[in-house]
Amino acid sequence: MSDPGFWNDAEEAKRISKQATELKDAVDTYSALRNRIDELELLWQLAVDEEDRSLETDIEAEYEQIAHLTEAKEIELMLSGEYDANNAILTFHAGAGGTEAQDWTQMLLRMYTRWGERHGFKMNLADILPGDEAGVKSATILVEGKNAFGLLRPEKGVHRLVRISPFDSSARRHTSFSAVDVMPEIEDDVEVDINMDDVRVDYFRASGAGGQHVNKTSSAVRMTHIPTGIVVQCQNERSQMQNREQAMKFLRAKLFELELEKREQLKENIGGQHSAIEWGSQIRSYVFHPYNLVKDHRTGVETGNVQAVMDGELDPFIEGFLKQQVNQKVGE
Repeated sequence: MSDPGFWNDAEEAKRISKQATELKDAVDTYSALRNRIDELELLWQLAVDEEDRSLETDIEAEYEQIAHLTEAKEIELMLSGEYDANNAILTFHAGAGGTEAQDWTQMLLRMYTRWGERHGFKMNLADILPGDEAGVKSATILVEGKNAFGLLRPEKGVHRLVRISPFDSSARRHTSFSAVDVMPEIEDDVEVDINMDDVRVDYFRASGAGGQHVNKTSSAVRMTHIPTGIVVQCQNERSQMQNREQAMKFLRAKLFELELEKREQLKENIGGQHSAIEWGSQIRSYVFHPYNLVKDHRTGVETGNVQAVMDGELDPFIEGFLKQQVNQKVGE
C-alpha cells in the first residue's frame, strides 16, 4: 500500500485496502482479547493471594464476557467460505396449504428480521407478495453486514410448522411448510455472464405499503431470465431505477448460485455421491402442539423454548450446523 503506484488501479487498491482493514481488525480484536485474559488472570491471582472474596462477582462477570467474545470469534473462524463474509439475500416462499402456509411464511419473515436486528445487520425488505387472506406468499430481504451470508447459509431449506390452526374453526392440528433460500450478494467484480437479450423486464405498480409515491407509478420491476426460468423482482425502493438495480443484483446472485450448484453436482456425480435437496425434506421442525419443540433434523439441536426461537434466538441452530461442518471436514 506504500507503493507510489498503489492507487493506479482503483478497484484493486480498494480490494487490498478492504483486506488490510479486515486483517488489522482481526489482529486488534485478538490483542485486546489476549490483554483482557491476562488482566483477568492477574486479578484472580491477586484475589487468591489476598483472600479477597469481594472481587469474586467482578471476576465472574469479566470471565463470562470473555467467554462470550471468544465463542463469537470461534464461530467467525468457521466462516471460511469464499463468500461467507458477503451480504445475504434471503427469500421466502410459502408451500402448499394456502392461508396457513402463508401465515407461517410471515412468521419466519419476522423471526429472521428479529435475528438480524439482534446481530446489528441492516435488514432491507426488497419485495413482498401478500397472502390472499393473511400472511405472505413470498418475500425477499437483503441482509447487509459482515458474515451475513456465512451465518445465514445454514438456514437454507424447508421449515415445517405443526400447530393448532387459528384459521380452522374446528381447531384442528395443521402442518405447514415454507422454503427459505439464502444467496450471497455478489460483488460487481465477480463475473456473471448475463445476456440482457435473454432477460424480460416488466414494470408494474407496487402492491405493498410504501407511502404516497409507491402505488402511483409503475416503479416495481420484475426480471425473468428466459433460459432458466428464474424470476426476481423488487418493489420496495422509491424509484424504478433503484428497483431495477436491486433486481439485477438478485438475478446475478441467483444465476451465480445456479452455476455453483451445477459445479457441485458435477463433483458429486464424478465421486459417485447422490444427494438431493427436495421441497419436502425439511431441515427443521417447529412444533407448537401437542408440545413445544424446535428441532433441527440435520444436527439434532433442539429447544423447548419456541417463543425465544420465534423472537430470533437462532444462534444455537446456526452454530450447531457450522460446528458439524467443521467436524465433517476434520473427519475427511
